[in-house]
Amino acid sequence: MNNPFLEAISHITTLSSISQSALASVLKRLALEKGHVLVQQNTVCQWVYFIESGLTRTYYYKDGKDVTDWLSAEGQFAVSISSFITQQPDRRIVELLEPSVLWAISHQDLEKLYQQHHEIERLGRLLASQGLLLVQQRFDELHFATALERYRNLMALNPTIVQRVPLGMVASYLGMSAETLSRMRAQI
Repeated sequence: MNNPFLEAISHITTLSSISQSALASVLKRLALEKGHVLVQQNTVCQWVYFIESGLTRTYYYKDGKDVTDWLSAEGQFAVSISSFITQQPDRRIVELLEPSVLWAISHQDLEKLYQQHHEIERLGRLLASQGLLLVQQRFDELHFATALERYRNLMALNPTIVQRVPLGMVASYLGMSAETLSRMRAQI
């Protein structure tokens, strides 16, 4: 199995060779440069991306400032999930923070696969469940954890983020000012 996407999902569920082949046949491998925008603001997200290498940021504008909503690195997915599911425009923008290699599948192809392969439909449900848990954890962290706890959790889960992402974006992602993040880093 030389496809990193198929390798990653094999840890979630087992797909028959027929389902694997069907999925592999619609996946598109993309090598894109830093700064490439995967999803434009106020458009419909037509693709979900699995990150083989690289880093993405999902963000939106509020009161003239950009707010980092999500960071996705290797082995994770990048998507404007509400737009992808509803096929309605969303305010979120998804951009590459590094040159990246991605595996992409379109909404249309995924829906066809769901209809044709029960195993792939089950995979979609399992991925959606995992995504929902991640969103709930992020919500809880932003609402119940202190700024220091949020920073320490990020460092425990993904310590390279602070080297790979500009500190202003990290601060926004953690729900704090850049000054607060700088003070905390100086104390630690």
